[in-house]
Formats: sequence, structure tokens, C-alpha cells
Amino acid sequence: MIEIPEAIVLSQQIKDVLMGKRIDYVIANQSPHKFAWFFGEPNAYDRRLSGKIIEKACAYGGYIEISLGTTRLLFSEGVNLRYLIKGEKLPQKHQLLLGFEDESMLIASIQMYGGMWSFEEGEFDNIYYKVAKEKPSPLSKDFDFKYYEQILKDESLQKKSAKALLATDQRIPGLGNGVLQDILFNAKIHPKRKVSTLSDKEIKGIFNSIKSTLHEMVLKGGRDTEKDLFRCSGGYITKLSKKTVKYPCKVCGGQIIKKAYLGGSIYYCEGCQQE
Repeated sequence: MIEIPEAIVLSQQIKDVLMGKRIDYVIANQSPHKFAWFFGEPNAYDRRLSGKIIEKACAYGGYIEISLGTTRLLFSEGVNLRYLIKGEKLPQKHQLLLGFEDESMLIASIQMYGGMWSFEEGEFDNIYYKVAKEKPSPLSKDFDFKYYEQILKDESLQKKSAKALLATDQRIPGLGNGVLQDILFNAKIHPKRKVSTLSDKEIKGIFNSIKSTLHEMVLKGGRDTEKDLFRCSGGYITKLSKKTVKYPCKVCGGQIIKKAYLGGSIYYCEGCQQE
């Protein structure tokens, strides 16, 4: 799933390889998917996008926004993006294909769910997208400790867990269940720890871990559990993920535990992260 590191990496790759390219044709909804979301009718995408030139790509939380004049093309967290050059084999199934004049292509496909929305600037009314654009990225200077403390001032958070603090209710758009695991591991905080039990030192430790862990993930091209525009795995080796759950913790040698919690899986080290 696209989260903050992957959105940044993918948007930069799109800028590197697609900037200035003109769309020749569009195929939308070739492989219908119940949870593939479009803005308006998919069969209108060819008319709406053909002839337009890729001008810019930006990351907002877990969203990737491509600008084509006043037209926007927005991809959400569940979309798999792939760039193909002339002659490369097309995947069997895809939900959106942009064909360029040089015969290269951008392919978008959905496994679980995802949005591929094409709209005119200001036309798309989606609260999650709006919040992601309005709130500062945790990697920006605007997301400082003072801003982080404002989040914690919400009294309803005191009874909630560290996972709920960071990865629910769009408090930090794009910080999801995937990157959460290593952020809390590096801060030595159990995902189920109640916010009310955190010391000032631990609160500061989580803040520092948000900044440093996400920075490292971006610097290394995203997580090794995700793919980039060229279908290469990210260079950041996750400490807690589906790839590490069978192995002992590299810090203390303790067992890495996987449990279902708050609508997803959590991973933690029984030695490093005490509940």
C-alpha cells in the first residue's frame, strides 16, 4: 500500500520519467474491479486525458497527484503503478492505462481497493484528499514538535493506543499501518500502549522516530515490502513486517509477534516493546 515514503518516491519517479510526455490514448476499466474507483464514467477518461502533457507530480500523504494543465489525475494508497517502455509486456489485468506518444505506458492496477480519479482542479470533493493537502507532511519543517503537541492535546486520545494516535482519523495523512510498525519499534513503544501511559521522554521519542524513520524510508527508495514505478522493491529493509515475523529481533533476539488489532495487523518485539 502506498504510504508517505512510497508516495514521495513514486511522485519523484513520475517527474523523472514522465514530465513533458503527451498522452496519446487512455484505456480505463479494462478489467472491471468492484473496488476500483473513478471520478465520473471511466469511458470518459480517454476523451478527458488524451492530448494532455504531464507537467508535475506531487505527493500528499499517501496520494500521488499528477498535473496536466488544469486537469488532475489522482492515485490513492491501494493503486499499484508501473511504467513500461516500448516493447515491454503488458500485465494481463489493469484498471487504467495511459499510452504516451513514444509508446511507453503508465499502468495502474488494483488488488484490494484504490482510486484513480481524473478531474478538473477544484472539482473533486473528497475529505481525505482535502485533509492530506491541508495538513503538513511529517517530513516538512511545519511538522515540528509544537505541531505534534497540538495533536496530543485532544483529550479523547488519552484512552487510545499508540497505533490509534499515529495511524487513525487522518491525524497524520499517509502514515498508515505499514510504516507505523518500524516507527514504534524504533521508539521502543508497543502499538497497544495507551497514550496516557507515555512519559514526556517517550512522547518525544515517538516524534523523533516519525521524522527519522520516514526520512530513512524515503532516502532508501521506500520499503522492501512495496514496489516502485519499475517494479523494484524499496531499499529500506523493514524491521517489523510480513518479511520479518518468522525471524528473531535483530536488536534483542526476542520473538517478533503478529496480532490483529484495530482493523489490521500489528507487529512488535516482545523484548524491545513492552505493553
